[in-house]
Amino acid sequence: MTELDDLDRALLRALVQDATLSTAALARLLGCSQPVAWRRLKRLTDSGVIAGRRLVLDREKLGFGVAVFLGVKLATKGRVSLEDFERAVSAIPEVQTVEHVLGLYDYRLRIVARDLPDFERVLRRRIMTLPGVGDVEANVLLSEERRPGPL
Repeated sequence: MTELDDLDRALLRALVQDATLSTAALARLLGCSQPVAWRRLKRLTDSGVIAGRRLVLDREKLGFGVAVFLGVKLATKGRVSLEDFERAVSAIPEVQTVEHVLGLYDYRLRIVARDLPDFERVLRRRIMTLPGVGDVEANVLLSEERRPGPL
């Protein structure tokens, strides 16, 4: 675990809010010099605390009005390898995330679709045809609130 001080935490909180901030903007926000902000940012990146920066797209503006969390239980765990399932499901463009989980289901997928009939098409023609897929449970996302994390 990397030791973080108050300045590190403040820098991370600022980047969680806006990952596009320059080191000059970070320095102004944090009340430090640009070289200090740059060195902190580099140390946090080099140590792996900052694993990357991500572009967040507005799915609705792109025409994807429905997001669904799908629990998938594999019917034949011994016959289909987890890696094969993950590779096959990851190749489906509507699948945004694939999470291997413990509990009632083996996987939790986040799927986007244009509308409910489009989701049904993805489910019937793409997900349910994958080898090893058994039970599924769909939860349609009604709203989403983004939390910045544990800082």
